[in-house]
Amino acid sequence: MNSADRSSAAIERFRSIPVFAACTKSELAEIDRVADEVHVEAGRTIMRQGDLGQELAVIISGEVEVERDGTAIATLGPGAYFGEIALLDSLTRTASVTALTDVVLEVIDRRGFNTLLDDLPHLARSLLVGMSQRVAELEMLMMEVSPGKSQPEPSE
Repeated sequence: MNSADRSSAAIERFRSIPVFAACTKSELAEIDRVADEVHVEAGRTIMRQGDLGQELAVIISGEVEVERDGTAIATLGPGAYFGEIALLDSLTRTASVTALTDVVLEVIDRRGFNTLLDDLPHLARSLLVGMSQRVAELEMLMMEVSPGKSQPEPSE
């Protein structure tokens, strides 16, 4: 496969990922330019809770498990992404991510991520929508774990 074919395939692959679906062909080419394809074997830890976040990863194929404080909280597959929270504010990783199967990722480092957010405002909005959905899911999980505690206790 020549370089143009690889680039065209990558652009179509990014277009199929919901967070990038609204991007134009030239924007997708910019995403492809800053992303690196990474192959990870099943069983390997991709990101570790507590480490400083350096990249965002988008799953192209395979499945990963997300674990927080030793408890599995999610299984993610193609089209899902992780690592954006730590990149947004130089925070440590809020969870660990381990490959359940062999995984292919597109990885975007901090510099590329910031470039994309500056150049593609609607991508920033897509990421915010995704993060707000995650917050809502976490709130629902917390309500299941602690029924009747939907509101924080007032502080005295």
